[in-house]
Amino acid sequence: MRVLVVVEGTHDIKFLRRISALLHSAHPALPDLAAMERNRELIFLPISGHPQAWIRRLSPLNLPEFHLYDREQSPVTEQRLETVDRINQRSRCRGMLTQKRSLENYLHPHSIQVITNVPLEFDDHACVATLAAQQVFESSHGKSTWQRLTRRARVRLTNRAKHWLNTSAVEEMTVSLLQERDPDGEIIFWLETIRQLAETA
Repeated sequence: MRVLVVVEGTHDIKFLRRISALLHSAHPALPDLAAMERNRELIFLPISGHPQAWIRRLSPLNLPEFHLYDREQSPVTEQRLETVDRINQRSRCRGMLTQKRSLENYLHPHSIQVITNVPLEFDDHACVATLAAQQVFESSHGKSTWQRLTRRARVRLTNRAKHWLNTSAVEEMTVSLLQERDPDGEIIFWLETIRQLAETA
């Protein structure tokens, strides 16, 4: 039994490992993706953009595939929807686009505040990593200091925020906090789909 889980980057893998462990502890029928990975039942594949090219590359492996891509913003969203449609036309392959902008948008502000001691407000379409990086930086350096940073420095701080958002902040999530941020059970649906695909391998 083996399934490929194709995501955009390593931060997505960190998020999915941790959030699936949380949900598995409450709902044992849902897969713990980190455990599946350790048992060689699942392979994470971070593709770093350009998902269209990977459809052809993975096809010869003849493995079940689950693709998850961030919604982002137009026109990227429309391009990714076309890619997802193509993936879903293939046997034992499922492609999905997040309903929110990215996986960080499924975090509850409380879990972020526990880590940073800084309150953060955001909606489903905000770039949470950039907001978090800016709020944390300005909380210790004063307002308006973020804009004085070079673009390179802002990118570096945003990438650092992506790391702790997808590790430490996810680890502060609870099932009830996740239900508040994901009332439709979107993440549960992803996990159920991965489990079903793994069973076809």
